[in-house]
Amino acid sequence: MQTLAEGLRLPTNGLDYAILAIYFVVVLGIGFAARASVRTSLDFFLSGRSLPAWVTGLAFVAANLGATEILGMAATGAQYGVAVVHWYWIGAIPAMVFLGLVMMPFYYRSKVRSVPEFLLQRFDRSAHLLSSVLFAFAAILIAGVNLYALSIVVEALLGWPQWVAIVVAGLFVLVYITIGGLSSAIYNEVLQFFVILAALIPLTLLGLKRVGGWDGMSDSLTKQHGADFMSAWSGTGIGDANPLGANWLTIILGLGFVLSFGYWTTNFAEVQRALSAKNLSAARRTPLIAAFPKIFIVFAVMIPGLVAAVIVPQIGTPDSGLTYNDAIPLLMQELLPNGVLGIAVTGLLAAFMAGMAANVSSFNTVFTTDIWQRYVVKDRPDAYYLRFGRLITALGVLASIGTAFIAASFSNIMSYLQTLFSFFNVPMFVVFIIGMFWKRASMKSGVWGLVAGTTAAMVNYFWIYKGGIIDIPSDQGANFVSAIVGFVAGAVVMVVVTLFTAPKPEAELAGLVYGTESPNADEAPDEADGAWYRRPALLGWGAIVLAALCYVPYSF
Repeated sequence: MQTLAEGLRLPTNGLDYAILAIYFVVVLGIGFAARASVRTSLDFFLSGRSLPAWVTGLAFVAANLGATEILGMAATGAQYGVAVVHWYWIGAIPAMVFLGLVMMPFYYRSKVRSVPEFLLQRFDRSAHLLSSVLFAFAAILIAGVNLYALSIVVEALLGWPQWVAIVVAGLFVLVYITIGGLSSAIYNEVLQFFVILAALIPLTLLGLKRVGGWDGMSDSLTKQHGADFMSAWSGTGIGDANPLGANWLTIILGLGFVLSFGYWTTNFAEVQRALSAKNLSAARRTPLIAAFPKIFIVFAVMIPGLVAAVIVPQIGTPDSGLTYNDAIPLLMQELLPNGVLGIAVTGLLAAFMAGMAANVSSFNTVFTTDIWQRYVVKDRPDAYYLRFGRLITALGVLASIGTAFIAASFSNIMSYLQTLFSFFNVPMFVVFIIGMFWKRASMKSGVWGLVAGTTAAMVNYFWIYKGGIIDIPSDQGANFVSAIVGFVAGAVVMVVVTLFTAPKPEAELAGLVYGTESPNADEAPDEADGAWYRRPALLGWGAIVLAALCYVPYSF
């Protein structure tokens, strides 16, 4: 992500800073309030598995409302047009529904505290250790990206030096997570969800009014970029040119299946929210509840990007002096009065802090339970791991501050993050999906599937794409292809290794493979869980149908 244009400095006043200060006070207050509920390591890392579905559902979607979602997707809308809806309606909703309906029963009944711990039960220690190290490393990198994105926005909009914004935001996240654990992070994410909407909705409505409504905006952009710019699927035939630089096959397989399912079903920063739910029914409904706001959030990030492309037709070119990443700050400067401006700035800061907090809280869980407790210091009292969890949280935040400065060396954070997902989430997904649905998959196939998938995705991106061996029109298109390559390579290697190595004893697969009975009986559901509107199947298929219907106006 390039530095935002210097001319975007906002005319903030005392009222705006007062709103920002109130928000930070409330955030810390939630952290101190949550402290009373933290008595064990399970309370700290998974909120004691006690939270209701509506809380975990909103936290689930808010945890994803980070740097890429707000600035990145608005920039994608300004650059690629309506095609940005693919990241939501095909690139998120089906995977979120699959997680709720199919995968959460495996996760929740197995009583695992993290996603890598599930690999330990299904495969062996080598797959567990490798996945734990890779996830902990990626979590700190992504937390740093959110901090860096926050710093460049604050520097451009408010004039704070980047290092001040990084340190201040990092310390606030450190305080409220260290004190209140996951409960503090989740309740703050619920607050952040509404603050973010309060920032984006006025920006969207005022932006549409500025450009003559949807019809006026559509006419302007069609004249500038052609009809394909305002269509989700037009021009995506194989061999055809379109703004996104991808065809329907790579969109469906690369984004809609491999990248999407890899992210939403195995990324512990998301799954952790569902694991903190009070029972299996609430855990299954967590991603399903989150799917409904996720369907519509795309309008609040896409439309500002499209509006910016109308207001500054040359946005993203050297002549304009603005990058695509400037879309949201540009509209804030152009459209928002003081007071509302303070809410918008607070919403942006909330988005970045939510993304960082999600990754830090998942990092401290994986590092403590999957690495430290399992392989370094074993069999200590629970109070020891609670103290160590707080310590590693502090170290994780400090490491994130360091990786925030590393992220400054990359010119495009959006592509950088998508590349990380194709490297790390996709191989994890192929190991999970094969392990869950193929009983014969051997113990050693897990670790070799991870190694092969990660290696193949990296080779495709750095050697084949960057080396110019195959011409792919855009970085996003290359990420889709890398995801497909990584998935296929991991799957093939798992099959080959399975043919020559021993399977896990069938008695040890109970509840870990589809079609087997879990040894852990389901908890008795709440009486209210029997209500028809809480049925997971109804929620899941309802979200799928609604997302499909949303495609209709943008497909013809």
